[in-house]
This record gives sequence, structure tokens and C-alpha cells, in this order.
Amino acid sequence: MFTTQGLLDRLAPCRDAPVWWLGLSGGLDSMVLLEALVQLRHQHPLPPLRAIHVHHGLNPAADEWVAHCRRECALRDVPLTVVEVSVQPVASVENAAREARYQAFTAVLGKGDQILLAHHQDDQLETLLFRLIRGTGLLGLAGMPAQRALGAGSLQRPLLGWQRGELHDWATTQALNWIEDPANRDPRFARTGLRYQVLPALRRQWPGADASLIRLAAHAREASELLDELAAEDCRRLEGKSPDPWLAGWPSLDAKGLADLSLARQRNLLRYWLRCHGQALPDARQLDMLVSQLVAARDGQPVLRWGTVQVARSVGRLWLFPKGQPPAGAAQPLEPANIICLQAGNGRLHLTRQAGGLALCSGRWDVGYRAGGELIRLAGRPARSLKQLFQENAVPVWLRPAVPLLYRDGVLVSVAGRWNDPEGCAAPGEPGWQVHWEPFDGTK
Repeated sequence: MFTTQGLLDRLAPCRDAPVWWLGLSGGLDSMVLLEALVQLRHQHPLPPLRAIHVHHGLNPAADEWVAHCRRECALRDVPLTVVEVSVQPVASVENAAREARYQAFTAVLGKGDQILLAHHQDDQLETLLFRLIRGTGLLGLAGMPAQRALGAGSLQRPLLGWQRGELHDWATTQALNWIEDPANRDPRFARTGLRYQVLPALRRQWPGADASLIRLAAHAREASELLDELAAEDCRRLEGKSPDPWLAGWPSLDAKGLADLSLARQRNLLRYWLRCHGQALPDARQLDMLVSQLVAARDGQPVLRWGTVQVARSVGRLWLFPKGQPPAGAAQPLEPANIICLQAGNGRLHLTRQAGGLALCSGRWDVGYRAGGELIRLAGRPARSLKQLFQENAVPVWLRPAVPLLYRDGVLVSVAGRWNDPEGCAAPGEPGWQVHWEPFDGTK
């Protein structure tokens, strides 16, 4: 049986939050949560309560739903924020609408704020069945978490312990008004068959199915947490921040150390590593390719791409970065300035006055990029090819097209300020310029 005291107990860990935001659709579940929270705040000191309604515009009655939420919030003196979103006509409108909602939730959350969503036990069971049918992994089998980080705050699902029928009974006793979304019975949506055909049939045949599935999710969640602990240990050993300032911003793993792990442990670490860096996980086929082509590779410079991300193996490490990054450079003239933004978006050059630095005021200076066969002469050493220089200093292949080369009167005299030809430098004691390249690493 649903009670406000039971709800308060579930919300105890986040009672010191700056704000509680309620995701309010206007349906039964969110109206129950709204009314219960309002009743609780009259009896207990709680964080300020605000509601957010996401207007998808997918249903002809969407404006009426907004009006309903405004009325119900006004009756309870709860401030309401309405966010209009645009949902693109893609294959899964459900997924696109869900993504738009969570983006809206993330945008309103301040540091430490909580967004309370009204998912209940039936929603959890539908999620489990849906993921089972799709062949989910262990993390998916754990179902929707009761709490997780979201943006600057956290997401809470305090109603997961109650069935929809229990919420309906409480709503009826409180004489609540709610809207019914016709999409909940639309056969075009994947969950409709689970909700009205599969789940009722399971309950008729196996009355204890609900409890068994929830127990299965709890076991899966515990096992997933243990695997995450193992992956975190592996990650601490194999993911090190590069001392090279050109590479410090790019996540990477030691390829040999990864290859020495068992296959199952490799896959577990890669999933954890990608998730920690906010990247979409590859499907089973892509993960197999990631392991076989990048981890097991002994030579070459393989790259694997999916979604908006890519992983490349180079100089003994696996590197993670967005597709299209870092961009190859584009030639441009070079004029002395404190900061020069490179035209292709591949970073910035920082210039500071320093005796004996590059003599940028002498001759015509340009920024160029590799075309092949470049040579540079270093102090006390014969001319070296750029390819040799990059190999000896472990500059990954994928970064090389973005490294700016400085030319004076058409002659290569500096590689991003790190390696300089003495012919391009000011004489000792004379003013010059120290050049430092700050690559774009996808985080700036």
C-alpha cells in the first residue's frame, strides 16, 4: 500500500538537496507524486519543491496537458517550468522523446538539485522484459536505478517500490485529477504489448512473476556493481594521464596491459571505460571488433568508429576521442600575438616573449601541416624527418595531421614550438617568441 510516510522514507537520503524538481507529465503517477510531496511539505521540513513539464508537441492534446499541469500546480502553490522541445521524426519516437526530456531535466538542475520521477514497479517490470527481449547485458538487466547522477545533480525514482494499482488506489482516495495519454495504449509503441498482453499473461500463469523479476534485477545490479569495482581497479592501472602536454587531455589505456587481461575482463574494462567518459556503449558486434582489431592488434594503426566516437590504437595505447577530432590543420599566415586560434579548430598557439625564442619578426612566417617528406634541423644534430621525430617521441598517428608546423620564408623551422631549427631562432640575448601549442582535445 502506498503511503506518504513510505515515500518520505525513500527520499530521506536527499532531504538536504537545494531543490526538489518533480518531472510532471500530468498522468496518474506524477500526479500522485505531486500531491504526496505537497502533503509531506506541510508536515516536514523539505527542500523547495518545483515542477517541470516537458512539452513534446507530439499529441494534439499536448497544450491541454500543459494547461492541466499549470492548474494543478497553481492549486498547490508549486512553481511550474514548462520546457518546449522538438522531437525529430526518427525510427523510435519513444527514444527521441525520452532523450529530449532528459536533456530538459539536465538543463534545469543546479548543483545538488534532485529531479524526482514517478516511475513505479510496473514500469520497472516492463523495462526488464523489454531489455530481456532485446538481449540486454548485465547492466541493462539491473533495470532502472532508483538513483543516479544527472547533470549537476541527481535523479531519483522514489516510487519504484509500488505497483501502479497501489498508486491508483491512493489517487482515488485523494480525488486526484489526471490525464490519460493515448500513447500508452498505442500499438505502434513497443511497450504497449508488454503492458497489456505479455505482463498480464505472465502474472496469470506465474503469480509470483513480479517478485521474481524484481529479485533478478537486484541480483543483476549487485553483480554489475562488483564488475564495476573490478573494472575500476583495472582502469586505475591502465589509464594514465600522459606527461606529454599535447596528449594530456585525451583518455587512453595501455594496450599491452589490456591485452594481458582475459577476454571477459577486457570487454568489462572497455565498457566501463567508455561509460566513465560519457560515451555510448558499442553493441556486441562492435565490442568484439574493438577487442579483436584494437586490443589484439600487433601492428598497424587501427581505428574503430561508432556513433559519435572513435577509438584508435597508436604508440602502444588505445585512445578515445570524438569523430572528426582532432581536425587536420589548415595553412594560415602567422603574426605575433599572445594567442592565435588555428583556423581549422585544431587548437591554439600561445606566444610569449623570451630571449632566444623564435625570431617571428624576421621574414615571412606561416603555419602549415604535414604533406610528407618534411625535414627539420635541430641544434647539434643532422636534419631529421618529421616522421622519425614523431615516432621517437610517441606522437600518435591520429594527432600528427593536427600538429602545426612553422615556416619562415617557406622553410620548416619549428614543430609547434617544441622542436626548433636554430636558424629560425633569435640570437642569444635578442628578443624572440616562445611558442606553445594547445591542441583541441574535445574538452575545451
